[in-house]
Amino acid sequence: MFYSKRLKKFKNLNHCFFSRRGGYSSGLYKSLNCGKGSRDKRKNILKNLEYVSKKMYVKKKRLILMHQTHSNKVVEINEKNLDKNINSDAMITRYKKVALGVLTADCVPILVYDKRNKIIGCIHAGWRGALSGIIKKTIIKIKRKNSRYDIFASVGPCISIKSYEVDLNFYKKFLAKAKKNEKYFKNKNKNKNKKIFNLREYVNDKLLELNVKVDHVNRDTYREKKNFFSYRRSSKLKQNDYGRCISTISMI
Repeated sequence: MFYSKRLKKFKNLNHCFFSRRGGYSSGLYKSLNCGKGSRDKRKNILKNLEYVSKKMYVKKKRLILMHQTHSNKVVEINEKNLDKNINSDAMITRYKKVALGVLTADCVPILVYDKRNKIIGCIHAGWRGALSGIIKKTIIKIKRKNSRYDIFASVGPCISIKSYEVDLNFYKKFLAKAKKNEKYFKNKNKNKNKKIFNLREYVNDKLLELNVKVDHVNRDTYREKKNFFSYRRSSKLKQNDYGRCISTISMI
C-alpha cells in the first residue's frame, strides 16, 4: 500500500494507492485484483473489494467504483446515484463515509481533495482521457461548487516514460492538440520513428495549470511486477488478461 505524504496530513481523510499484494486472487490476478471487468473469479474479486472496504473503514456498498471507458465524463456522487452503476472516468462527492475508487493497470490514478469545501474526487487518467480533458473537467466541476477553494491532488503509481513506448500516430495526436506537447516525448534510442511518452509529467502539468497543489507517489507499474498490475506488461508477455489495482479516497 502506498500513500500521499500530503493527503496523509489531513486527519479527516482516508486514502490509499493499493498495490497488487494482500488479496485472494491467484495466477495472473495474484493477488489484490479489484477489476470486475477481468476474467478473474468473481468471488475472489468481491473478497478483494471487501478487504479494501475494511481498510478504508467503509461499508461494502459504500466503496463506489466506475465503469471506466477512457472518457472525459465526471459524475458527482449524491443521494440520487449512490446505489447506481456509475459510467464515468472521474467522480467527486461531499459525502462522508463513502470511498471513491479508481482502477488502473498503467493509467494514472489521481486522488483529489478540496480542503476548503470538503470535496473529494478520483480521476482515471489514461492518455485518451487526459488528452480529452478529464482532469480539467473534474477540477472545474469542483471549483464551480464554490467561489473559493483549496485543491490538492496526489498522482499515483503509473507507467513511467522509460516503459511507455508509442508510435508516431500517438505522438501526432498530442501535437495536433498543442505543439507544446512535444516536450512530453523523447526519441527512443535516437530513433525518430519511435517515441517514449511521459504521461506522469503531462498529468502533473495539467493539474498545475489549474492551480492545484500536487504531489506524487512515483512508482512504475510496468517495471514493478511484484507491486502492480500492468496492461502493457501483460500484453508484452502475451497473457490473455490482466488484473487492476485500486486507489481510493474517503472522508471520515
